Amino acid sequence: MKNPVAATPESIAAGQKQYQTLCASCHGKDAKGGITISVIEDRGGNQPPDLTDEKWDHGSSDGEIFTVVKKGIGPDFFMAPWDGRVSDEEIWNMVNYIKSLSQKK
Repeated sequence: MKNPVAATPESIAAGQKQYQTLCASCHGKDAKGGITISVIEDRGGNQPPDLTDEKWDHGSSDGEIFTVVKKGIGPDFFMAPWDGRVSDEEIWNMVNYIKSLSQKK
């Protein structure tokens, strides 16, 4: 799936704002993971990963990241879907923001 939203400074800034609101509590303010969520730990699930590194468990293309955010990931990963709660454009902005973090390394 091709990203229909250009990775402009405006899109990245909007994605950062949305990320801070929706994602930072699990993936960290700087998107580097390292947060232990007790309910996940108690159930033996995988903790939220670093989104700035080179390792992507569920694909690193824009379309794959979009799908993970929109549809979520099964019970072992505890990634809830955002479909119906945020627009596709907002998800694409978050994809642009997340991708910009890995490019800064």
